[in-house]
Amino acid sequence: MELQNALILGIIGLAAGLLGGMLGLGGAIIIIPALMIFLGYSQQLAQGTALIMMVLPVGALAAFQYYQKGFVDVKAALILAGFFFVGGFFGAKFATQIPQEILKKVFAVMLVGIALKMWFQK
Repeated sequence: MELQNALILGIIGLAAGLLGGMLGLGGAIIIIPALMIFLGYSQQLAQGTALIMMVLPVGALAAFQYYQKGFVDVKAALILAGFFFVGGFFGAKFATQIPQEILKKVFAVMLVGIALKMWFQK
């Protein structure tokens, strides 16, 4: 890997970590678009790379900070994790079978939809 690409990955990881710790986002909202924009990854390559990165306990220290302050519902997190595990399997099977251009558009619509909902929510 070229030094320039490693530095870009480091900056993306740091930005996603900071925003993940502050706002609870990072993997999908920061890392996937950044990999596509700054390193030319395909949608599927960016998603797969972000997912394998999250398999490791990258959020453990941030989650621990929230847990220490009493901002974690452990039972809800375990239920979410179990269903996320199953949903992730089928989602990945589906995403690897559809063309990148369609996947990019679906991803963009989801981001805009979430942003609009949050912006106009009372």
